[in-house]
Amino acid sequence: MCGRFAITLPPDAMAQLFDAVPANDLPDVPNYNVCPTNAVHVVHSLEGQRRLGAMRWGFLPHWYKAPNGGPLLINARAETIAEKPAFKAACRDRRCLIPVTGFYEWTKDDEGTRYPWYIHPSGDGPLVFAGVWQDWERDGQAFRTCAIVTCAANDRMAQIHHRMPVVLAPQDWPLWLGEAGHGAATLMKAAPEDALAWHRVDRAVNSNRASGPKLIEPIEA
Repeated sequence: MCGRFAITLPPDAMAQLFDAVPANDLPDVPNYNVCPTNAVHVVHSLEGQRRLGAMRWGFLPHWYKAPNGGPLLINARAETIAEKPAFKAACRDRRCLIPVTGFYEWTKDDEGTRYPWYIHPSGDGPLVFAGVWQDWERDGQAFRTCAIVTCAANDRMAQIHHRMPVVLAPQDWPLWLGEAGHGAATLMKAAPEDALAWHRVDRAVNSNRASGPKLIEPIEA
């Protein structure tokens, strides 16, 4: 799964990277502790134009009567996304890219103590997650919302967690966004073993109120 991440890439650099038109309400960066329900940077394609906008991280199906009207859907499982009522229409028609600098996962010791790890690209550039999005409106409230698509972890990543986000390479972006025909389902698989690296970070990030670049600095495991 993915429950917390960092984004440090400036919006103008994101717009250039994705050849996207940026919105005026993009979230502030850097943010080293992006949490569920925060606004996040998302690239989607509308009317033949890529757009970089802000979306609420936490997908809201149209039948939710309030933003807290059901489970918080921050992730969508690749194995069931095409059948789940919450996601199947978005999987078909509303796919998006979610750029991040890195993300966090946790391991536990025998006593249940949680230890955070920061997972980032093994090379240059950001990670780009596969996502789906949905507009939601009810009683004067309106949100554009998204979820990150996850899959079974590759063998190396499974040392940290059994799930991982679907990471898309640049050549896969057009297909996932629906710009290059059909076949996006073939992209919903684990990244290559050497695509990611990670290190232990301070337990300060266990708090969703923590902030600052020290959150991603390595410590001795």
